[in-house]
Amino acid sequence: MNTFLVILLVAAMIATVVALVRGIVTFLKTTEADLNGTQPSASSLKSNKMMQFRIFFQALAIMIVVLILFAAGRT
Repeated sequence: MNTFLVILLVAAMIATVVALVRGIVTFLKTTEADLNGTQPSASSLKSNKMMQFRIFFQALAIMIVVLILFAAGRT
């Protein structure tokens, strides 16, 4: 059980880093033309979505850590 949770934790941590890097790369590709528009550009929407994924994966990783600590306390 603990091994499974550790594997899930590592996967959530990797997903967090991937979402962070993709969000930053998308943010850096934003052009001045994107910033001058009246509506959000496609790249800013994608960057925002990647940052939302990052927050989700971070929360998931924290929940898994809590489960691991809870399981360790029960033994």
